[in-house]
Amino acid sequence: MTPAHVYDQVLDFLTTKASPEEIANFRPSPEAQARFSDLIARKKSEVITPAEIEEMEEYLRLEHLMIRAKARAQLRLKARS
Repeated sequence: MTPAHVYDQVLDFLTTKASPEEIANFRPSPEAQARFSDLIARKKSEVITPAEIEEMEEYLRLEHLMIRAKARAQLRLKARS
């Protein structure tokens, strides 16, 4: 099984357990947004630890997952209309 298949399984779960509206409107908490912004600023200024780089990369993976989930949710919403 490839990583793409695993992502697809997670996305299918998310889009069947949460409503498409909830997924489409999902936003990270203000704290998560602030932390991600801080990590980006630290990376730009080159004052970042290897652990923080890993943390930032995990945020990026999660962002990618949510972008895909939101796209699928939008397709489900369009199919309803």
